[in-house]
Amino acid sequence: MGGEGGPRLELLADDDRPGGWLMLMDQVRQSYVDLRDPAYLDFEYIQGFADVVDALPAGPLSVTHIGGGACTFARYVAHVRPGSPQLVLEPDAEVTALTRARLPLPPGHRIRLIPHEGRAAVRTLRDGTADVVVVDAFADGRVPATLTTAEFFAEVARVLRPAGVVLANLPDGGRGGGRYVRRVTAAARTVLPKALLRADPAVFKERRFGNVVLAATRGELPVVPVAQAAARALLPQKVLAGDALDHFVGGAAPFTDADCALSPAPPDNLWRVG
Repeated sequence: MGGEGGPRLELLADDDRPGGWLMLMDQVRQSYVDLRDPAYLDFEYIQGFADVVDALPAGPLSVTHIGGGACTFARYVAHVRPGSPQLVLEPDAEVTALTRARLPLPPGHRIRLIPHEGRAAVRTLRDGTADVVVVDAFADGRVPATLTTAEFFAEVARVLRPAGVVLANLPDGGRGGGRYVRRVTAAARTVLPKALLRADPAVFKERRFGNVVLAATRGELPVVPVAQAAARALLPQKVLAGDALDHFVGGAAPFTDADCALSPAPPDNLWRVG
């Protein structure tokens, strides 16, 4: 699937998990969905999102997703927080069409898929209407620069309720890496000062490239349970918060609309299949 000159979309069945499907875009892992078990999360950073959501107060959550892919995390929220109203902003019509045709959403879901680019769509949302905003959007394998600035996070903060949380997937690391995630974190903290980062310890040490999960809020974050869950992961993860996060971010300048950048390009074949 994919138009002439456009990205090639594929679905691969998981021989080891009946009901498991891997969505590829130009042979790069884009989403993993288990239609039989929405609680199964194959991508480690999605588990990082889940660990934060699991530690929030019980009950349905109003969640806005900027970038949806195959709606893996929206399915998870619908499963563990029944009745949660969710808005998925996915500008790639082919991804949405393939999801609707081959990866149907679960019965009774309250998930709306909107074919709209994230930053522009956020501007149209009403104040104080979201408990969680999830930023997991990529264009040509990199996070758009417009989704990482102080001005963008100010729009997100406007949409969030007072105790609301933003979750973001930030790829970084490797030799000479780390500057990007530091600047994004600094941008988020201009309006959402309580924050944490979760990643493979080797990513924080700039020894390898990988996904970093950012959580930020005006309220309080469940740092202890999130750190405990990260330590129990199949591949244990590290959480930075408080003084450790201050030390990591240092004097990094926040990204702004006038001074921003795409996320670093991943090493060749890091997330490629075949």
